[in-house]
Amino acid sequence: MKLAACAALALVSGISQAADWSDTAISWRHGETFREPFNPTNISKNIFALTHSSGYKYGVNYFNLDLLQSDHNDPGSLTQKSGAQEAYVVYRHTLDIGKVMGQELAYGAVKGVGATVGFDWNTKNDVGYNSRKRMLVLGPTLMWDVPGYLNTSVLLLRESNAPSGAFPPISQVTDRYTYETHPMLSANWGIPVAAVEGLSFEGYLNWIAAKGRDEVGNGTGAETHLDMQLMYDVGRHFNQPKNRFRVGFEYELWNNKFGNTERTTGGKGQRATTPMVRAEYHF
Repeated sequence: MKLAACAALALVSGISQAADWSDTAISWRHGETFREPFNPTNISKNIFALTHSSGYKYGVNYFNLDLLQSDHNDPGSLTQKSGAQEAYVVYRHTLDIGKVMGQELAYGAVKGVGATVGFDWNTKNDVGYNSRKRMLVLGPTLMWDVPGYLNTSVLLLRESNAPSGAFPPISQVTDRYTYETHPMLSANWGIPVAAVEGLSFEGYLNWIAAKGRDEVGNGTGAETHLDMQLMYDVGRHFNQPKNRFRVGFEYELWNNKFGNTERTTGGKGQRATTPMVRAEYHF
């Protein structure tokens, strides 16, 4: 966990130095109804994050590191009562093709066309799976002409994992397993709410196609992951720069989490609906 945080800080620092503009934030969010596949109970989690976005002449970078701490309902091992810990990294780079070509590629409500490349990476210590996810993403992106921003992408995913859980059949997995290459339809947005100054509606929606069979031979299902929040700039009432300190409410819907279905889990933990509180500090 500490190594992931240090590497993230180094990466963000390097990206920031080459940027025309940048925004970096630390945040905390908390919810009581997280779920994990095959686990029948709700899980409380605290999530601390480092988020960075920046732009340069030809495109935009996005980086996020989540450090997740579960309660005892998602134990870290057979020998401890404390909850599991996880680090999850997302990096995306969107190259603006029109800016590279030196011409506008706008049409109707579309203001630009891009190519997105990136990766997901995670590590988690828990009693059942101990995820070691590695995933590469690549595909086209449309940038829409809206207040704030709205991007939609069709991405190809190349994902692998090397779990090492305490119970069979996961305990019998000895090698890194690569899933079938599969597509994801993705949208992300940040749109100011015109009726309330300082209020913003933000989030992302991913629909991920089934990725073949998993590492123990079970069929996977299509996955839906929605995460959205209403964030308010409370710092504006204390003479702080715009969006320096924000608080709000977040909601996450995750169906068929990681491709696990009701059939393969027995209806345990593959679907979660999680309201959260959230606070951010931008610098």
